[in-house]
Amino acid sequence: MDVTEQTFQAEVIERSAATPVVVDFWAEWCGPCRALTPVLEAAVEGRDVVLAKVDVDANKSLAREYGVSGIPAVKAFKHGRVAAEFVGARGRAAVDAFLDELTKPPVADELGDDEVADALRAGDHERAFELLLERAADPEQRDEARRVMVALFGELGHEHPLSVGYRKRLAALLY
Repeated sequence: MDVTEQTFQAEVIERSAATPVVVDFWAEWCGPCRALTPVLEAAVEGRDVVLAKVDVDANKSLAREYGVSGIPAVKAFKHGRVAAEFVGARGRAAVDAFLDELTKPPVADELGDDEVADALRAGDHERAFELLLERAADPEQRDEARRVMVALFGELGHEHPLSVGYRKRLAALLY
């Protein structure tokens, strides 16, 4: 679907609360953009992902707001935030890998740790991070706690305030 500055909030930000939205920032004159479009369209088929296209020439302020300086630029939104992105044309295998990472099951579904999983399912990421930091302080639990925290940073998006704050705290603890 084509998205404009007027429809971006509803079609991308709000919709990404329920399903990931992959936004292709492109321009008509851009050859690599024209090459990437059919790859993206084919790759999202059969996946629980919405593909949106933003013409950067017609939506300059939207491109500026999301820091688009080169095209094609692809940004994946989850929970109203950019969760993953890449710039430049990519082949089908690279786009599939990008989408696989974006649509993998939630971290909570992969855990054998009921206390952390319950906090995540309740939406209390801060509680989950606190529990994981406590475990990371124990040398015997450190590697697994770090692995789960890194997975959560990716799930939330690396720019999410909790990811930023707890990444610093984890680094201070480990180094």
